[in-house]
Order: sequence, then C-alpha cells, then structure tokens
Amino acid sequence: MTVNLKSPGVLARLRQSDLWWSFTHQRSAVFAAVLLTVLIVSAFTAPLYAPQNPFDPAQLELWNAEIPPIWLEGGQWPYLLGTDTQGRDILSAILYGSRISILIGIASVVFALVIGIGTGLVAGYYGGFVENALMRVGDILLSIPTILIAILVSAIVRELLPPSLREIGAGAVLVLAIVLSGWVQYARTVRAQTAVERRKEYVQAAQLLKVPARRIMFSHILPNTLTPILVAATLNFGMAILTEATLSFLGIGMPPSQPSLGTLIRLGNQFLFSGMWWIVLFPVLQLCLLVVSVNLLGDWLRDALNPKLR
Repeated sequence: MTVNLKSPGVLARLRQSDLWWSFTHQRSAVFAAVLLTVLIVSAFTAPLYAPQNPFDPAQLELWNAEIPPIWLEGGQWPYLLGTDTQGRDILSAILYGSRISILIGIASVVFALVIGIGTGLVAGYYGGFVENALMRVGDILLSIPTILIAILVSAIVRELLPPSLREIGAGAVLVLAIVLSGWVQYARTVRAQTAVERRKEYVQAAQLLKVPARRIMFSHILPNTLTPILVAATLNFGMAILTEATLSFLGIGMPPSQPSLGTLIRLGNQFLFSGMWWIVLFPVLQLCLLVVSVNLLGDWLRDALNPKLR
C-alpha cells in the first residue's frame, strides 16, 4: 500500500503562516494592500480605458483646455477630473504619471538592493580594510542630504548627455541619482547582520569544508539577513517615489512630455492661484495615496517580522 503524501504548495503554506494571520487581522495593512493594488493595476492598465494618451501630442486638443471636473459647471465627459492648459486629461495624466513614478521607484529599490546587499556582505564577511573602505564611502554619502546627492548627480549626468538624449534618459538619470543615495542603508544593515552571522558555527563549519566564500555569503548568510532588508525596501519604495516627485517638481526630473506625478504637480502649481485648482490637487492626492499605502504596509511588515513583538 502506497501512501501519497503531497507537501502543501506555496500559497497553502503562506495562508498557514503567522505572517498571513497577522496580515488578515491588521485592518490598516489590508486596506493599504488593497489600495496599493488598485493604484498599481489602474496605472498599468491605463491604456485600456484612459480617455487619452497624455504622451501623444496628437491627442491633445487645445479647445478642450481648462475644463473643470465633471461635477462642476462647465465640466464635460469624458474628462472626469478636468483638463489642464494644454487640453491634457487630468485623470489620464495621473494614471500614466503614476506608472512612471512606480517604475522609477521599483527600479531604484531593486538596484539599490543589489548594490547594498553585495557591498554589505563583502564588508561584513571580510572585515578589516575592506570593511573600513566600503563603509567610509557610505558614511560620506550619509553625511550629505539625500535630495542634495540626487540633485547633484542628476544635474551632472544631464550636462554630460547630449540634448537629444536628455529627455529619453531622464528616467535612467533619476534611478541613478536615487540609487547612489539609497544603497548605503541596505549595506549598513547587511554588514551588521553578516558580522554577527560569520561568527556562528554553521559558517565556521562551511569554511572548514572549504566552501567558497561567495557561496557562504549568498547561500548561507544572506537568507538570515533578509528580514530587516525586506522591511527597509518596502519603506524605501515610498521614499524613492517621493524623491522622484521632489526632483521632478524642482524641474530636474521627468520632462513635461513624459510627466510623472512630480512633473504634474510642478506644472499645476503654476495655476494654483488662477482658479484651476484641479490641475495640482488631484496629482497631489494620488501621490499621497501611493506613499501612504506603501508606508502602512511597511509599518505592518516591520511589526509582523519583529520577533520581540510576537
């Protein structure tokens, strides 16, 4: 008689975990997850239902400029949130702009994670001169305000690029600027965790067995350092979106032809006192909802993964 015992799948194990129980019993986390999902899905499916493509000048109609939201006198369908001075539909611009902001935020966090984790593992595992050299570079970057580093890097790279490539490479420049100021936190966290883990018996046993250092770092030590890194990455995702919005608001981020949320806020701010409040208000609300939902998830994750609170 053969007994076929199937191990539960990934989803089944997740639903049986303490993390899932904590999530389902935390209303703010559920609300933030639902809100963030709606914002991301609506942004990436915008071409399916958005009234226009705000990046296509051929779809902008100047005679439909400065239309108020549909519930106010003078509002027109299908411009639910009104239009700006160029005839750009505000709702479409917000959806497309959110997609750019989210992509820049994700790319910034991913590249910062790769650089920070690699640097932290090497510094924590080898110690000595290698650790001091890498961490002093991080200390120098930490002594300079993040937004100042981003502004400096963005300005230098833009001057080095030819004028024809400045708008095309605006997103890549923003990612580079945010990464250079964001990898240090991950590196310091991983370095501290690695310095503790390398003294434990399982690492010493692997060293005695002549296991390559790269395998020890990435296969044995790294999995034990992921908890604080996951929390930091979640919170820094919202910070990266805010940094991109700040740079775009200052005029050194995304161009008006490819508006992110920060660019839309900068353009709308010029008409704030002229009565066209909807041009700036709705992009600000979208940015707030996006960042608040990410921060709520990050706060829940930090508490849920903290062993002292279990």
